[in-house]
Amino acid sequence: MIHTGVFYMAEKSKLLAVIRVRGRVKVRQSIAETLDRLNLRRVNNLVLVNAGNSSYMGMVKKCKDFVTFGEIDKETLGKLLNAKGVTADASATESLISGSASPKELKIDMPMRMHPPKRGYEGIKNAYTNGGSLGYRSDGINKLIARML
Repeated sequence: MIHTGVFYMAEKSKLLAVIRVRGRVKVRQSIAETLDRLNLRRVNNLVLVNAGNSSYMGMVKKCKDFVTFGEIDKETLGKLLNAKGVTADASATESLISGSASPKELKIDMPMRMHPPKRGYEGIKNAYTNGGSLGYRSDGINKLIARML
């Protein structure tokens, strides 16, 4: 895949939603291990990652050809947590977005199993910038999560 440089535009204090798009067949061992460390073992699993943590960002960068990710906003995060049965108020959502609290501290189970998106993925072999579903999609992740709820 061609690197477009958009990946590095994520702000350090943002909360990223990372969704696994591609399956397990013919995946290099190092990438499979990285996906396992991110707790993305199945297709349509979602995890929340703090963009300020450089080790997590390195793992997301390494497996960008198997996942899609972007900054999640407060409204979408609130809908996601409510749909998954997590009782989170506005202050908990705000602390997750700002990075002052982690999902583990708020007792949010990761990964979250999601439904496949309505109308499907755009394509699981091409980057988002080329009309596909893979890689960094900035605010477009909110629309994808809404289609998956």
